[in-house]
Amino acid sequence: MTATKTIEVALSTSGLGPDGRPIRIPLGAEGLTSAPPGLEPEFEGEHMLINIGPQHPATHGVLRLVLELDGETVVRCIPHVGYLHCGFEKIGEYRQYNQIIPWTDREDYLNSMGNNVAFVLGAERLFGVEITERCRVLRVIAMELSRIISHLVWLGTTCIDIGAFTPFLWCFQERENVYKLLEGWTGARLTTSGTRVGGMIADVPDGWTDGLRAFLNGFPKTLDQVDRMLTRNAIWVGRTVGLGVMSPEEALNYGLSGPMLRASGVAYDVRKDFPYLGYETYDFDVPVGTNGDVYDRFLVRFEELRQSVRILEQALARLPEGPVNIDDPRLILPPKHKATSEMESMIHHFKLVMEGPRPPIGECYVPIESPKGEKGYYFVSDGTAKPVRWRIRPPSYVNLSAIPRMVEGHLLSDVIAINASIDIVMGEIDR
Repeated sequence: MTATKTIEVALSTSGLGPDGRPIRIPLGAEGLTSAPPGLEPEFEGEHMLINIGPQHPATHGVLRLVLELDGETVVRCIPHVGYLHCGFEKIGEYRQYNQIIPWTDREDYLNSMGNNVAFVLGAERLFGVEITERCRVLRVIAMELSRIISHLVWLGTTCIDIGAFTPFLWCFQERENVYKLLEGWTGARLTTSGTRVGGMIADVPDGWTDGLRAFLNGFPKTLDQVDRMLTRNAIWVGRTVGLGVMSPEEALNYGLSGPMLRASGVAYDVRKDFPYLGYETYDFDVPVGTNGDVYDRFLVRFEELRQSVRILEQALARLPEGPVNIDDPRLILPPKHKATSEMESMIHHFKLVMEGPRPPIGECYVPIESPKGEKGYYFVSDGTAKPVRWRIRPPSYVNLSAIPRMVEGHLLSDVIAINASIDIVMGEIDR
């Protein structure tokens, strides 16, 4: 009796049979007379289906990657998302505009303040209001601190994924220093809810800027340490150079943005191309890669940390005095002492809390440059206190779509490095 070669193919969503084992179909059986597209019929051995995630430290959340392997080479990759079930966009249609802000914390929870700012920028365009100059500068500070937090977490966890431990400790110590600053400002660390339509949750307390200056003086020294440890390290270079290459044309075709796009040589940065919050008046550079591989994504994000320091130093130097919130009782709650002593202020307070501010009928889309790429919010208003539609353009979701293209043909161990280089947060993928 002639032995038959077998292959494993995904005939169901999971690629598993009723017994939980991979489905095997012999070549030559009825209904399968040749190998599936992309598989050579004369291969020796078997192709294997394995799962990475959705409970795996290297998937950085509830991402599930179904990999078809020929030995240790990835033949096919199928990313599965949808294990978080947040429903942010639908929930937002039943909340007043300021009530939605806490949900933006939980999309990309490494960029909470950045999401808070992005949301109110869109809402303020819908309401047609202009914020104060002090608020404008404070929001720039908030966004760049969030960028530093996000990139530090990416850098530290990518080091863990690839096998380096010491830079992880350095990165997370500096991250802790930033969280102390945010906690002193907003009272929270991870989920800040730091903005309001027309202003901020609060002005920075006395002495807070001195703490920020101290951080900016010490942080570049840590970056220099990480630079010496990694940039020319033979192991780091060997694990990152030439992996997951995306050409400029491919990156644009997939809709990539942020460091993923800039590492491929496309100098697109929303802060430069569609400026907001006065970013066009700040002096900073947009780092751009040449090869579009994992190593270039590391270099781009690492340089962005230095550029954020430059922006923060300029923001501190130009931070003006004055109010942080606009003077509009239709949007901003009155001070507590007025709400408890003046009838008109009490009425404004009551109407804002119970009914909420109402923007004109219209729609708008406002993008920002988040640490992971172009983050945009789209609003549709019907004139009521709640958006009739609220949609998110999450960079992690779009960037993740390119992972099959990047990992196929590489080794299984390289999948971990390539996936880490995308810098995903599942909260803004399964949203």
